[in-house]
Amino acid sequence: MQVVNWLPRTELPFAAPSRPELLVMPEPLVEPVALAPVAPVSVVPAPGGKVAAEPVAKPVERAKIEVPRPTVAVASKPVKEAAAAPAPVKAPQMPPPRFALQLLRAGACLLLVELPTGEAFQTRDPAYLLLKDMLRAAGLPDSPQIVGEPVRWPLLVRGTMDQGPEAARDFVQGFVSARLEDAPCVCLWLIGLPAVRFAGEANAESYNRELQVEGLGSVWALPGLELLMEEPQRKADIWQAMRRLMARWKSNDE
Repeated sequence: MQVVNWLPRTELPFAAPSRPELLVMPEPLVEPVALAPVAPVSVVPAPGGKVAAEPVAKPVERAKIEVPRPTVAVASKPVKEAAAAPAPVKAPQMPPPRFALQLLRAGACLLLVELPTGEAFQTRDPAYLLLKDMLRAAGLPDSPQIVGEPVRWPLLVRGTMDQGPEAARDFVQGFVSARLEDAPCVCLWLIGLPAVRFAGEANAESYNRELQVEGLGSVWALPGLELLMEEPQRKADIWQAMRRLMARWKSNDE
């Protein structure tokens, strides 16, 4: 039966003790690795009796195929944002203009006069005495009538209401226009730069000129009373301009 060793599953009575070497389990056999067969080298006798080894052709190598490897995106440094466009520079907010004007009526003319001190005229004020002289020279009553309260700007000391130059112009022109509707005149005198600027929409270069203003009609721009007292030589230019316009109110009186 070709049994070399036999071990009972259970201990047999009256049996001789087993030998220890038989109880050792044999190690598993390791299968030998199959090596690729080596092509034999044929030896060809060379002329002259020498043996030369015939070269064996090398196996054809397969063309290597480049497999594209996934490229890892290199985290680039954050690009600095382009310099932000400069914020639009806001035009500096101009403080509201400050002036005081008084509307007077002398015959067929209305006079919008700058109050040099900001207060209503007094009978003995030098500026008021000069105004009386100008009216007598123009052939108008030298005791003009006060029309309404003085126009003082700004209207409010505090508040959010727009009190800039445009608002002042609209207010002054609206005030004078309303008085003209009550009693029209043949010529409106604008005496002083604030009156010329905010009623006549002109500047100091328009002094002694006649202007046409929409809603107000014909106006005459004159320097302020305080400026005439400081620079008396300006009175000559006023007299020349007055002679050209005098016919308007004199013909109306007749």
